[in-house]
Amino acid sequence: MRTHHYEVSVTWTGNSGTGTSSYRAYERAHRIDGPGKQPIAGSSDPAFRGDPAKWNPEELLVASLSQCHMLWYLHLCATEGIVVTAYTDTPHGTMVETPGGGGHFDEVVLRPAVVLADPERTDQALKLHERAHELCFIASSVNFPVRHEPVVSA
Repeated sequence: MRTHHYEVSVTWTGNSGTGTSSYRAYERAHRIDGPGKQPIAGSSDPAFRGDPAKWNPEELLVASLSQCHMLWYLHLCATEGIVVTAYTDTPHGTMVETPGGGGHFDEVVLRPAVVLADPERTDQALKLHERAHELCFIASSVNFPVRHEPVVSA
């Protein structure tokens, strides 16, 4: 088995002058960096005093699941000779807060819309979403359901 390692840097940039002297005294702003990559401006969810103009960890988790599924799906289509000409997804994640300040995701629903060059491959293309789900590293790593509701057209 091969092992892959991923390293990033996360830096809090939200010190408003008094650090974390109180819950309202600091911004949730932070930056995610990686070698040779554009930084990602992050914050917490607006429900937790975050900046709605910046990516929050919950959104990034949903995006990661969507990206992983898409990349596996495109790979499988290419391997099977199915030509995909467009792919978009509008995934939706549901997180529930629990007493004591914690929370967890209940589920993420992926809603990929795929356009094919050949309409006769639609049934086969739909079935490949199951296989992509099985192969997705991120979906295999989370402890909540990741469902998909694909639409394939030509």
